[in-house]
Amino acid sequence: MQFDSKTTNVTEQEILQGCRSKNRKAQQALYDKYSPKMFGVCKRYVKSYEDAEDVLVNALFKVMTKIDMFSGNGSFEGWIRRIVVNESLMHIRKNHNFKLTVELTNIDIKSKVTIEDELAAEDILNLLAKLPTGYRTVFNLYVVEGFKHREIAEQLGISINTSKSQLILAKKKLRALVEENQISRYDD
Repeated sequence: MQFDSKTTNVTEQEILQGCRSKNRKAQQALYDKYSPKMFGVCKRYVKSYEDAEDVLVNALFKVMTKIDMFSGNGSFEGWIRRIVVNESLMHIRKNHNFKLTVELTNIDIKSKVTIEDELAAEDILNLLAKLPTGYRTVFNLYVVEGFKHREIAEQLGISINTSKSQLILAKKKLRALVEENQISRYDD
């Protein structure tokens, strides 16, 4: 396929072939197709809009320079997502010290509110942005990405108990934020 400025219905396979050939239009098509969704992934991990943009650019640069490493097994979007998540984690590791987190054991928290059922996606992103970095990162990896605590511990260089306690504290903080948000809605 010939890429031009009006190309909109480009297939994933055509983007892959074009990017492997270092075609700038194909690279632009890849960026146009995947950057909005992948920016949302970055924003879940990285609090600052500007830092999330930097992470996205670095991740997509890696995608384009390592495109030959995509074997074709599995989803191309999933492969890109994995790079974006890893790049987000690298940014967090570089800028935050996870060794200072507190491990809690034997915590029993009763669940009253199901966060996912109560809020729109933008509300969730806004609430996640209010969480401390450790809470937000573990919450995203466990709840959204589906990692196990062992995998999270390995990725972040923390203990499994720290991962578990960060998740518990994140849920507790989110619950408090949801309740606070609901009260302020009724006050308006």
